[in-house]
Amino acid sequence: MPLFFLLLIFMSCAHDTQKVVVAHRGASGYLPEHTLEGVAMAHAWGVDYIEPDIVLTKDNHPIVLHDIHLDTTTDVSQKFPRKKRKNGRFYAVDFTLSEIKTLNVHERISLKTKKKVFKKRFPLADSHFEVPTLVEFIELVQGLNKTTGKKVGIYPELKKPEFHQKHGKDIAKIVLKVLTQYGYNKQDAPIYVQCFYPPTLKRLRQKLGAKMPLIALIAQNSWEESSWDYSSLQTEEGIKEIASYVNGIGPYTKQLYSLDNTDRPIPTKLVSYAKKYGLKIHPYTHRVDQLPKGFRSSKEFFNFFYKQLEVDGIFSDFGDVALRFSK
Repeated sequence: MPLFFLLLIFMSCAHDTQKVVVAHRGASGYLPEHTLEGVAMAHAWGVDYIEPDIVLTKDNHPIVLHDIHLDTTTDVSQKFPRKKRKNGRFYAVDFTLSEIKTLNVHERISLKTKKKVFKKRFPLADSHFEVPTLVEFIELVQGLNKTTGKKVGIYPELKKPEFHQKHGKDIAKIVLKVLTQYGYNKQDAPIYVQCFYPPTLKRLRQKLGAKMPLIALIAQNSWEESSWDYSSLQTEEGIKEIASYVNGIGPYTKQLYSLDNTDRPIPTKLVSYAKKYGLKIHPYTHRVDQLPKGFRSSKEFFNFFYKQLEVDGIFSDFGDVALRFSK
C-alpha cells in the first residue's frame, strides 16, 4: 500500500511539472500562419492548445487573422486594389466574409520590402490557403479530437477591441457567443481566452458571463497595441488588480528577464508577482529562427523559462520543438 501511494504522488508531481505548449498561430514555423492546414499539423504534434487570433469582418463574422489588416498575409492588394484606405492599408472590417474567402493566404511579408519576414519559411508562391472562420477552426480541432482521441484545446485572442468598438462591433460578445455554442464557456473547458486590453477581459468576466479561463496579455507600450499602459501590468499592484478577474498573464518573453554585462539572462520580478497572486504564466513567443539575445539554442531558451523561471507554458511557432522540452 505505501508503494501505491508513492506511485500516485510521483504521477501527480509529474503531471504538475508538465508545461503547456501553445501552437502560436498554428504550425506557423512550417506553414503560413492561421491556416487550417497549419492547425491540422499542430494538432498532429499533440500540442496542448492551438492559438487563433480573431478579428471581425464587415458582416460580423469572426475570422482567424493576426492583424486587423489583410495586406501582410494575403493577396488582397491584387484582388481588391480599390478597397484600401487613405493610409494604404486593407482592413478586414471593410470586407465581407465572402470577399475574404476569395483571398489567398501566404507567408507573412514586410509591407516595405514585399519580402518574407522569415526568409526560410514557407515559399510565397506555393500552394493555396484560405482565411478560416472561427467556426471552421473550432470544428476542425474538435473533429480531430474526436477521430484521434487527443484533447487539444484552443487559445483564442480577441484582437483590438477598441478598434472594433469604433466600428460599431462588439468582438467580445460575438466571439463569446460562438465559444458558448461550441461548449467552451465552462471553468474546466479546454480553452484560454486572451486579450491585450484588460477592460475587455474584465467585462467578459463581470458582465458577459464568461466562465472560461482568461489571460491578460502584456505588450510593450511602443507597440501601441491598445490605449492601456502596460507598464502598470509589470508592477505588483497591477498584477494584484487583474488577478481579481483573470487566471493568468501572457507576457512578452523579454519582460521576464534582463541581460547582465555578459548577456546572461537575469529574471525580473514579474514572475514572482504573478505566482504570488496565483496566476498562470504563458509568455510569447519562442521561434527557432529568431531566438532572442542571450540564448544560443532552443534548449537554453526552454531551460531558462521552464527550469529557472518555472513558467507554466510557452507560445511557440515551432510547437514540435517546444514539446521536446515540455515534460
